[in-house]
Amino acid sequence: AAILDKVIEKEIETVTVMSQPLFETDTELNKGMQPIDKSVFSMSQREAETHQANLQHLCRLCGGSFKTDPYKRSHPVHGPVDDETQALLRKKEKKATSWPDLLAKIFKIDVKGDIDTIHPTKFCHQCWTVVQKKLNNSPCEMFFQRKSPVEWHPHSSSCDVCGTSLRGVKRKRQVLNPQLSKKLRMVSGRARKIRQIRNPKQVIQKSLMKMSASCKKIHLSTKILAVDYPADFVKSISCQICEHILADPVETTCKHLFCRVCILKCLKIVGSYCPACRYPCFPTELVTPVKSFLNILNSLPVICPVKDCQEEVCLGKYCHHLSRHKEVEDKEGYVYINKGGRPRQ
Repeated sequence: AAILDKVIEKEIETVTVMSQPLFETDTELNKGMQPIDKSVFSMSQREAETHQANLQHLCRLCGGSFKTDPYKRSHPVHGPVDDETQALLRKKEKKATSWPDLLAKIFKIDVKGDIDTIHPTKFCHQCWTVVQKKLNNSPCEMFFQRKSPVEWHPHSSSCDVCGTSLRGVKRKRQVLNPQLSKKLRMVSGRARKIRQIRNPKQVIQKSLMKMSASCKKIHLSTKILAVDYPADFVKSISCQICEHILADPVETTCKHLFCRVCILKCLKIVGSYCPACRYPCFPTELVTPVKSFLNILNSLPVICPVKDCQEEVCLGKYCHHLSRHKEVEDKEGYVYINKGGRPRQ
């Protein structure tokens, strides 16, 4: 038993002697690893800061760099709308007080959930011009030919933002819309060419458009207006194709007003341009005028053209007034004979 106790004590001593250098090497390795982890963390933090700084020089919508603009103009993505845009919104009777709401309506993008480390916080002046053009219903595809804004991703080893911060994020090449390319050719070819002298060809073309409309039975003449308005005012409320009072009016991109039926027939027969100024126009670009103009149009007093009536009614209530005449005519159209009891029209 004494011999066994001595052997066990020797083994314990050898185990303790062997374990001491192992623990010492582990602690030395841990001490060496700590500064390495700190340096890696500081490098990643530095890269994130430079990435966020590069984002401040890029546009949130198109990905372009503010450094290319000589005036260094930019607008905040979050915040209230500037005074010029607010005045334009008030003029167009549209409600939007902040940039996130306006960008969501025009570019179909939600910027309320943006993160500062991933998304830029400003957009360039060129995109601001696109917003103005969209609000004015003007063709702006030549300024912003992208179907959707740039997609932003977190910082990585192959980061496009850090590599192209001076020139902006590279855009993906997209397939051109054939209708859009046709429109651009038409714009570059014959846009804004207003002829001051009316030649015989234009007179013949206008008469052809009038004949193609053929809406005498549908639309009302300007002669039934109850008030003798100035000629310019009468021209502003009348269609420039049929020269009748506007019925279901639509507005083109060049700010001319037509009856919906007349302009659609004219575009189908004559071609895809405005009959008034020959500016390129497509059926998909027709919009309804502002509400204040429609209120003025519907409040115009007109005289009922039915015989023995001559009642003065508003243009907005004219259809209801005419329907009453038709009801009376339907009732008086059938006369009952006492003998046979059969109706006679």
